[in-house]
Amino acid sequence: MDTEQLFSAVQELEQDAINAWVDVCNIESPTSFKEGVDACGNYFIEKAKLNGWKVEIRKEDLSGDAVCITMNEDAKGAPVAISGHIDTVHPVGLFGDPPVRVEGEKIYGPGVTDCKGGAVAGLFAMQALTDCGFKDRPVMLILQSDEETSSKASSKRTVEFMCEKAKNAVAFLNVEGHTRNRAVLRRKGIMRYELKVKGRSVHSYRCKEGANAIAEAAYKIIELEKMKDEGWGLTCNCGMISGGSAANTVPDECTFSVDIRYGDKKQYEEADKRVKEVAARSYIEGTSCEVVPVSHRIAMEESALNDVLLAKINEIYEESGIPTLEKWASRGGSDAAYTTAAGIPTIDNLGTTGGQIHSPEEWAELCSMKESILRLATVAAFIKE
Repeated sequence: MDTEQLFSAVQELEQDAINAWVDVCNIESPTSFKEGVDACGNYFIEKAKLNGWKVEIRKEDLSGDAVCITMNEDAKGAPVAISGHIDTVHPVGLFGDPPVRVEGEKIYGPGVTDCKGGAVAGLFAMQALTDCGFKDRPVMLILQSDEETSSKASSKRTVEFMCEKAKNAVAFLNVEGHTRNRAVLRRKGIMRYELKVKGRSVHSYRCKEGANAIAEAAYKIIELEKMKDEGWGLTCNCGMISGGSAANTVPDECTFSVDIRYGDKKQYEEADKRVKEVAARSYIEGTSCEVVPVSHRIAMEESALNDVLLAKINEIYEESGIPTLEKWASRGGSDAAYTTAAGIPTIDNLGTTGGQIHSPEEWAELCSMKESILRLATVAAFIKE
């Protein structure tokens, strides 16, 4: 098989891949909606069965089931793993009915960039390789089911499944949304907490005798929000708050969320200490605060293995006439952090290209589907062990 044959196969599959992109994104699958996530996974499973590919399912009670699809399972070459998540953040119905629309050169819908588009590209990269008669190595597609909530519901079992399946891979290609000609090799970690503030409730006309939990929370939020490093340092966002029972009552409780992004283990420890210090300090007499860890995703730190993989990939792309990739860093988290930590050579952000992710206007460029399929299939076909 040569690049010309592979490129021709991808070209022939482009419209089918776009149609599948629409189908998959029309299956609404916010992380907490197990039925929807599993329906999305089943779409891929049915496509895999048509080719006789091996299907393995990591069953979960709360989150969607993780899925691993493998072609050429008995081939002798070192495997290539492609991975993406099929859960989204969007509530069912947010995008209308149907959720997906195609306008001009763009597709709009839940997960078209983050990251169902990339998952579809992975499926069709395998299809293109199959159509070309490629049998040199196993190629797998691992579908994560609860990435958007840092795999909290599965207690990281889906992450363990992903790392176990990919442990011998010569390349792990994660398909988060692609920024033109950039490969992400470094990502921030994410730590989330709930801070539960307790106060003392009295009638508002006796407010000096109470302890206002909302006011105490406000002091804490202002202090935590000072973590706003513009570079690769700590950032904090307090994004949700609730408290109080009536306008004429001093509130005796208030809960707010904290989302912190960090670059490495040292920063993680620094941030964790800072949150606990702020929680322990009472700005208003009579208040107290409990810190409840919600979820944690490790950072994707610098890795010599990933640098070597990028150099190999760029050599393939240069020989194939595909634009090479610039090394890049992202402040968002992804599952690529875990494969990196497991010592699996990893490149992230090889999915479709778009924008406005996590919003009702999430979009992607239609032409980026073919580009993503080409990038993934070419690496799987020609990478050297």
